[in-house]
Amino acid sequence: MMQFLQQLINGLSLGAFYALIALGYTMVYGILRFINFAHGDIFMLGAFSGYYLTPRIMPHFTGAMAPVGVAIVLLSTMASCALMGMLIERLAYRPLRRMPKLTVLITAIGVSLFLEYAGQFIFGADPKAFPELVADRALENTGALTVTTTQVAAFAVTLLLLVGLSFIVKRTKLGMAMRAVSNNSTAAALMGVNIDTVISFTFGLGSALAGAAGILYALSYPSIDPLMGILPGIKAFVAAVLGGIGNIPGAAVGGLILGVVETFVGGSAFSTYRDAIAFAILIIILLFRPAGLFGKIQVEKV
Repeated sequence: MMQFLQQLINGLSLGAFYALIALGYTMVYGILRFINFAHGDIFMLGAFSGYYLTPRIMPHFTGAMAPVGVAIVLLSTMASCALMGMLIERLAYRPLRRMPKLTVLITAIGVSLFLEYAGQFIFGADPKAFPELVADRALENTGALTVTTTQVAAFAVTLLLLVGLSFIVKRTKLGMAMRAVSNNSTAAALMGVNIDTVISFTFGLGSALAGAAGILYALSYPSIDPLMGILPGIKAFVAAVLGGIGNIPGAAVGGLILGVVETFVGGSAFSTYRDAIAFAILIIILLFRPAGLFGKIQVEKV
């Protein structure tokens, strides 16, 4: 039982990263009906943003003020990734909005490759050790379980961001506009909704969450490189499909489920297939429930 609980804790911590990245996939798909495959590389940029900001900000916030410095690093990273996401949408995707979906999909792959190779040119191809933003130590009074401060911080920040996202989507005018555009963009435009603003905001919001995931992931796995977003990005896409692509709560649940399943497989005799389990889940979902756990099958009219 203790081993089961330990693996569950590790899985939820890993699933929190997938959930944050998957939310960006599912929000963009819910509005534009295409997959932004460059989203995983925004996750990578978030990690590098934290890498450069931490040594410049944290020395000014020591002792009891350290949490303030951590918050500044996190918010600055989210803001920079949001701007990058909005810039990518404006330069790469908006001119192709009326083109076939395949054209936009190929462009997204091109943007992803551009960010990866630009990252190798700017940051260097060698892995870098992420600075200690939060002291990673085991919590006391947890019995035989090992719960680290980075795991608690990752899960707490993820939960806080999910609550904030839920508030934005359900309680703000921009959130209402996002839901309107997702349901019927033509009707929303006729009612006075600025489609360009909504789409740009959606890209910025999703990219901000991916940037936060990049920092949280780097805290738990403190070695970053320009290609680090490929595998987590693909797994987060699987999580979004698992939960129901276009469904925000489904993406969060799908990320947690994938993280738990992957961790349990990694701790079993089939540990060598840990990374393959995500793709196996994708195949099973597409075969037996293409709409995902929380998605609804929609009939397209010709």
